[in-house]
Amino acid sequence: MDSNTIDAGLMARMFLAGAKNLESKKEWINELNVFPVPDGDTGTNMTMTIMAAAREVSALYDMGDIDMVSLCKAISSGSLRGARGNSGVILSQLFRGFTKGVKECQEITVPVLATAFEKAVETAYKAVMKPKEGTILTVAKGGAVKARELADAGVTDLSGFLGQVIAHADEVLLQTPELLPVLKQAGVVDSGGQGLMQVLKGAYDAFLGKEIDLTVDKSTVAASGKASGAADYEAQANAEIRFGYCTEFIIMLNKVFNIKTEMDFKAYLESIGDSIVVVADEDVVKVHVHTNDPGLAIQKALKYGALSNMKIDNMRLEHQEKLFRMSKQEEKPVKEEDDLPGPKKDVGFIAVSVGDGIAEIFKGLGVDYIIEGGQTMNPSTEDMLKAIDKVNADTIFILPNNKNIILAANQAQSLVKDKKIVVIPTKTVPQGITAVINYVPGLSAEENEETMVSEMKAVATGQVTYAVRDTNIDGQEIRQGDFMGLGDHGILSVGTAISNVALRMVEAMMKEEKELISIYYGEEITEEDAEKLRNQIGEQYPDCDIELQYGGQPIYYYIISAE
Repeated sequence: MDSNTIDAGLMARMFLAGAKNLESKKEWINELNVFPVPDGDTGTNMTMTIMAAAREVSALYDMGDIDMVSLCKAISSGSLRGARGNSGVILSQLFRGFTKGVKECQEITVPVLATAFEKAVETAYKAVMKPKEGTILTVAKGGAVKARELADAGVTDLSGFLGQVIAHADEVLLQTPELLPVLKQAGVVDSGGQGLMQVLKGAYDAFLGKEIDLTVDKSTVAASGKASGAADYEAQANAEIRFGYCTEFIIMLNKVFNIKTEMDFKAYLESIGDSIVVVADEDVVKVHVHTNDPGLAIQKALKYGALSNMKIDNMRLEHQEKLFRMSKQEEKPVKEEDDLPGPKKDVGFIAVSVGDGIAEIFKGLGVDYIIEGGQTMNPSTEDMLKAIDKVNADTIFILPNNKNIILAANQAQSLVKDKKIVVIPTKTVPQGITAVINYVPGLSAEENEETMVSEMKAVATGQVTYAVRDTNIDGQEIRQGDFMGLGDHGILSVGTAISNVALRMVEAMMKEEKELISIYYGEEITEEDAEKLRNQIGEQYPDCDIELQYGGQPIYYYIISAE
């Protein structure tokens, strides 16, 4: 194809194709996450973000006679409001910056695209307080740099331009493990960067005229405003898994594995499957592929050396089991009175929480509105905005209580003009509890913000959960099904017994002198077992006050804080 311009209709098709490609690869992208925790992963968050915009774009596209201004507004507004998790917020900011660069153009050319890519990167970097290289930001920047280089060199053919930009961004993605040691240790590329590449590659396929199903099913995105973020499992049941076996292994090289060898090996894997990741590092190669015949991948790999860490999962079986579990989950009924704003007040509070016990604790401390969410489902910016509408106060403090939700809260803050929104960057539930306890009526919002942030920083948090995949990280060899104690800055303990993992986690948290240890036990822990753990901790730390409370949280057997 030899074309020098993109009109609004083609851009809409490209965006929808990019969204659909990301959606089809979301589970693969989830598997690239470094930490093996059962959370709302990168692929899920990015997909829900882009699909929120895709629904608006699809509505415009179906109407026909689409114009660039309306299209850009749909992409920007839809993704901003639908953004979930840090990766989703960054993706929405990339779209926001990109649309600023093209919305005034009836036809997009190479120079316009180069400028738009630069605006996308500039906007996304500004949205992140401490940008980290080796992430989606680095991949986006690499693509923008290549775009500018080609535009300045006088390239006008969009097909060649886009192909080269994508190829270069792919090369940058492969270098992310060299920029982030944690990626290199886990043997994966950055999941957010890979998600961005799937958007770009899907869009490029549409540009080339490939036949793509652009239908956007509204049920594939969780309905906005549902605090629980429940997925539509019936829609997922209809999803086709083309290649049924997730196959992973490490090759211990016994012969040269240069760039040509790597490309040949990747080409072979592409002939028998998809979702391919091949990361070569000196004497070893980490391999991931979805295929219907794992034996073929293994036989080919044996030509390069011995194999270790082999893992083959039947994704079709896992998919059916997951759908069965989801079908058994019942949504909590929404009371009509809960949907009405309360009486007008000067100051209100919103907290993100999961677990009926923890929700009651926050309500008892004066929190007006609970957004149900957390690790397993990160609330969107739209969820934050709906909560803000429900709290009838001039000043509202938001407690995200999760590091992956802070950016979405900040994004909601930037969109609200008629209320003063203060985001307290709490990364855990105990930090949120401490922050709201230290609110002082009568002080200004700024004074309270300073105090709440200062006090929450003194809280150390540990959370006990289970591993969803094998990995080696933070010096810990972790097997699927192991229990893990997660601290504020990494994995503190690993083992096969919940109580032992919790005790060793607390031991690691008590490096500095603490006075109070609070234990919140989850829905799968009995009160008797929780009391036993409390007594064991009390024996180890007789000078500390030990509090035990029912949290009712899923996924995390214990949330424990020390302060």
